[in-house]
Amino acid sequence: MVFLPHNRASLSDATRLARNRIVPNIHDIVALSIMAALLVLLAHGAAAMRGSAELLTTQPVTLDPANLPEYALRTTLRMFAAIIASLVFTFVVATLAAKSRRAEKVIIPALDILQSVPVLGFLTFTVTFFMGLFPGSQMGAECASIFAIFTSQAWNMTFSFYQSLRTVPHDLDEVSRGFGLSAWQRFWRLEAPFAAPGLIWNTMMSMSGGWFFVVASEAITVGNTTVELPGIGSWLALAIDSRDFVAVGWAVLAMGILILIYDQLLFRPVVAWADKFRSEQTASQQKPRSWVYDLLRRTRLVKSLGAPLAWVWQRLMLVRLSRPRLKAQTAESQKLSRLGDRLWLALIAVLATAGAIFTAHYIHSELGWDDVAQAFGGGFATLLRVIVLIALASVIWVPIGVWIGLRPKVAERVQPLAQFLAAFPANVLFPFAVLAIVATGASPNIWLSPLMILGTQWYILFNVIAGASAFPSDLKEVASVFKLRSWSWWRNVMLPGIFPYYVTGALTASGGSWNASIVAELASWGNTKLEAYGLGSYIAKATEAGDFPRVVLGIAVMSLFVTLFNRLLWRPLYVFAERRLRLD
Repeated sequence: MVFLPHNRASLSDATRLARNRIVPNIHDIVALSIMAALLVLLAHGAAAMRGSAELLTTQPVTLDPANLPEYALRTTLRMFAAIIASLVFTFVVATLAAKSRRAEKVIIPALDILQSVPVLGFLTFTVTFFMGLFPGSQMGAECASIFAIFTSQAWNMTFSFYQSLRTVPHDLDEVSRGFGLSAWQRFWRLEAPFAAPGLIWNTMMSMSGGWFFVVASEAITVGNTTVELPGIGSWLALAIDSRDFVAVGWAVLAMGILILIYDQLLFRPVVAWADKFRSEQTASQQKPRSWVYDLLRRTRLVKSLGAPLAWVWQRLMLVRLSRPRLKAQTAESQKLSRLGDRLWLALIAVLATAGAIFTAHYIHSELGWDDVAQAFGGGFATLLRVIVLIALASVIWVPIGVWIGLRPKVAERVQPLAQFLAAFPANVLFPFAVLAIVATGASPNIWLSPLMILGTQWYILFNVIAGASAFPSDLKEVASVFKLRSWSWWRNVMLPGIFPYYVTGALTASGGSWNASIVAELASWGNTKLEAYGLGSYIAKATEAGDFPRVVLGIAVMSLFVTLFNRLLWRPLYVFAERRLRLD
């Protein structure tokens, strides 16, 4: 009986402690208010996407500023739907390519080809398909637009994740195998966390890259089919056709506000959270900060609501889908493995040859050799522009990216600005470029070229920032102890450290530049049009005219150029980075 009051006091304290853990505080109120607002906007936008297709005709896009918030919401939902699809694609395809030697021989060349296919090339064949899936509904056009945005986002994320999986430090991989982790556990506990910094920065770049092609994905014109979805892209297309500088300014302002909002609510918290995945042996002295991340860490009710999800995730981490097998290969098994590889390569060669023969037969039956010569001539002109522009962008943005990446506080301030600049559609600058070229009499073949790199140079910057941000602090301290300076520091420390990230950025920037040539080599402002000789303008004119044979020819030639360029330059650099510049 003597201990009863003490027991009651203990129970009372435990009850009070448990209640305090779930009673909402001011941080819960703010967090739940933001979540509720986002859910309401999501529900409203999703309902609008399922509207009747007749509304696209009866309620066309107008330049009334009152409609701009609605258009901004619709565009943002399409962008995030595409980025979610890109993440799923990245985890599946990049992992398969990194883990399976035979799958890699198919997936990587396929990615080279797919990233070279322009957005307009995908729209040419997908608009009718998606609209046929959802007759009478806007969902068909919405899916076509989302798919087009997806094709401008997925490839650099996939290449980044693939590169990270192939460069996981050997010692960490050996430790994970020594602990007996299954492939499933090793992926989520080692490989995905190691790849997180690069993937996050490439996801931000993909969001910005989606903005670059938002005009083509929302204001769709393929032959006699014209679809204008409510959104900032279609607003910009209408403003450019109407020569309305004020409307263009409103669209740019809306883009800036949107980028700032989703940067603060999503990307900054993710960057701050992912800082714990840095591969290093000493603690980082400077850490990225996010007010949203700090807000969520201080909540009570939100943490309690998320506890069941955390419990489920921890249980999933204990699942052993496959056990590691350390089995020495016999001479016979190695022989069978080599035979299987040769048969697989033979099958790939047969399929590739059949596809090439089919494409050549189609082009020969529909077009003449003059068209082929014109397409290849334009391809060499565009190739020259891509090489020069990538070299110039590398010289400019590699030093800047390293400087930003090594300073988390600077990166925190620069990140929204970099996202905005990367998202800035080149179409907005076309009027100024067209007017300047017409006024000065300059050559479009030269001065339209910079428009190709405006949206794609940021792939280099973002990947270099990711590489510098993930660079281990202990290696920086060693370089400081040995007093490495100037060129010695660049050659022996930083350039090897960021090289795998740079290769990913330059590879995707070159592919993006080929894509951007579609809109950059044929610029217009109202009725004034300027054309630069190249493969991009060839495809753009064929798409606008609904000339499918020439669209196929242009896409085939562009795919050939990009694939050969990647095979001869970027793939050897990938192998060099994997073998010689891995963190071990």
